[in-house]
Amino acid sequence: MQIYTRTIYIDTTLDDIFDFHLDTNNLVKITPPNIKVKLLNENFIPKEGSIMNIKVTKNFISLNWSVKIKKLERPKILIDIAEKSIFKYWEHQHIFEERGNRILLKDVVRYEVPFGFLGKLVNYFIYRDIDNMFKYRQDITKKILEGKIQ
Repeated sequence: MQIYTRTIYIDTTLDDIFDFHLDTNNLVKITPPNIKVKLLNENFIPKEGSIMNIKVTKNFISLNWSVKIKKLERPKILIDIAEKSIFKYWEHQHIFEERGNRILLKDVVRYEVPFGFLGKLVNYFIYRDIDNMFKYRQDITKKILEGKIQ
């Protein structure tokens, strides 16, 4: 099992950052331009146990993901787990903490690549892709919530 963690400070409120993450339309806004995301559930409302279906396209390859909301504890934590994805296991924790007049956004991803030993060999590249994606996502989230972009 691999663990990836990235944090960023954002000048916002707990309620605003939590609401931002509950609005699944924002997933499209914060996804890097080299990845296309299409939400397959219309009017999806995140709650514990609900499942969001997503079509992800990268390098002309499209894959469907089914992501279940494992834990939703307003306004501190949102955990989703992939029931269907390219990964053998994928759990994403969105953690929000007040730090003075700013919010610490912490993304923790626990994942396991498929294909056993072969998967472990390519993990370096997978980890790098995950890092690039979350760096972009956190930077755009910060800019949106701080009013620097729409």
